[in-house]
Amino acid sequence: MATLTIRNLDVAVKERLRMRAAEHGHSMEAEARQILQITLKEPERSPPRHLYDRIRARFAPLGGADDLELPARPALRDPPRFD
Repeated sequence: MATLTIRNLDVAVKERLRMRAAEHGHSMEAEARQILQITLKEPERSPPRHLYDRIRARFAPLGGADDLELPARPALRDPPRFD
């Protein structure tokens, strides 16, 4: 187990920790340990998705892009000639 020392803790914060520990019947150390464990518990993460999958999922509720009608593009102009 690791040891953690917290320096320069505000007196008001320490007092609130002491009061909270007393309410729960814990020592200040046990209360701080419980607060850290609850607060820093890693949430379950879904596996990372590729950018394509994320974009598709974002626009799927809007009907997706499969039925999207795109306007016709105008014809390209002739390239310049340097004769």
